[in-house]
Amino acid sequence: MNLASQRHAARLTGLVLLVAMLGACLSEKPSYIAPPLAMPAQWQQGSASVSMLEGFALFQEESLTRLQQRALASNQDLQVAMLRLAQSRLQRSAVALQSQPQVAASGSAGAQRQSETGSATRLISAISPPDQSRHLIDFISEPYELFQAGFDASWELDLWGRVSNSVDAADARVAMAEATVAQWQLGLMAEVARHYFELRGTQNQVLLLQQDVARNDTILRLLQAREHAGLDNALERAEQEALLTDLRRREAVLQEQQSRSFNALGLLLGEVPGSLESELSARQPWTMTALPDLALGVPSDVVNTRPDIQASEARLREATAHIGIAQADLYPRITLGAGLGLETLESAELLDWGSRQWSVGPRFSLPLFDQGRRKTTVQLRELQQQEAAIAYQQVVLNAWHEVENALARYGAERQQRTELLAKLAHQEQTLRLARANVRNGLSNALVALKLEQAVANVQNQLSQSDTRQAVNMVVLFKALGRTHINNL
Repeated sequence: MNLASQRHAARLTGLVLLVAMLGACLSEKPSYIAPPLAMPAQWQQGSASVSMLEGFALFQEESLTRLQQRALASNQDLQVAMLRLAQSRLQRSAVALQSQPQVAASGSAGAQRQSETGSATRLISAISPPDQSRHLIDFISEPYELFQAGFDASWELDLWGRVSNSVDAADARVAMAEATVAQWQLGLMAEVARHYFELRGTQNQVLLLQQDVARNDTILRLLQAREHAGLDNALERAEQEALLTDLRRREAVLQEQQSRSFNALGLLLGEVPGSLESELSARQPWTMTALPDLALGVPSDVVNTRPDIQASEARLREATAHIGIAQADLYPRITLGAGLGLETLESAELLDWGSRQWSVGPRFSLPLFDQGRRKTTVQLRELQQQEAAIAYQQVVLNAWHEVENALARYGAERQQRTELLAKLAHQEQTLRLARANVRNGLSNALVALKLEQAVANVQNQLSQSDTRQAVNMVVLFKALGRTHINNL
């Protein structure tokens, strides 16, 4: 490179550095600040002390844990969410590469021919004598071979934050995809647990109902015997027959509910209908493990853990970044480019030093008049950010209400179960006294059987309460976002 070329390159470099420093001073990247939220001091339900929920392991149900693990591994909706997360991460990488220099190589070899009557011959006709122009035109129009090779490099100077804001927006989209996966995991585990406990509760109801049928059948035979002996009339016996018919009808309804629960679980696990019946058959009555009197963490913990809140906040960050992208489009887009190549008419001379050609320097583009489109775009992005901020506040508010409602249901059911336990203890004490009277000849067996039925009715109510309590706990887990989901 000669001295003149070196001076020219130095001037260009100085100009680029000056523009870069000026852009650094003028660039205004919008900063993201989460909107302030007026959080309640504590929940209306539960203790004011702070503790962390243990997740679904609190139920101590090994079968449930196995089902949830299989659902996480095979559920197709979750697999789609995972694929979208992988796509968002790749898209983020592609966006981030915009801040790096881009290099492209090129080469060509081919034969060409100039037109004898084209624009190239116009200048020859103007400057050459008439007797020589024909000779020059014939020479130019002769076919020739042209060989080219080289590379071009370009680097966009992110003076106004267009690329950095694009990366921020891509990061926010990745965060949204991660939160979506977490939401699917949380929802999937909750749905598996809900259907599992509904299945166990229905199986318990079936077992208790079968015992009811056997007990009431015994009562019917006793009433028939007393009627034949003239001790009772036919009315009580007819009422007992109607009761048995109703119990058998209820058993068919429960069997249908059980089948629906099996199918719902199978669908969540991606398995064919009927595949879980042998695995989850009711060999013995299901008993609910003791659940705690909940002590919840402060509301800020909920804000930090719920996937839908995390996704909404990421959407707000993306909207803020889009404002920066729109603002950057108001300024020139400056790209520093350089190229080095070889061009020759003879293939043997392609690598000769004299065949070289090069170029270096910045270039910029700026639409001068677009009817205000870019300024309108900035205003649109600002309105979209305001919408995202309001949506974020609404999501957080809904989360607080969901937690509060779930706590209220859980607390009410817990109180009802306590009252049912007290009622059961009273009924069992009455049954023991009746059985003692039967043994001592002070009462007949029919009285004891009816008291057994009263005890069974309370047990049935307790079984239904256990199911509701387990489902309420699942709903609370989902509302808090505190389950043990897989790390992304």
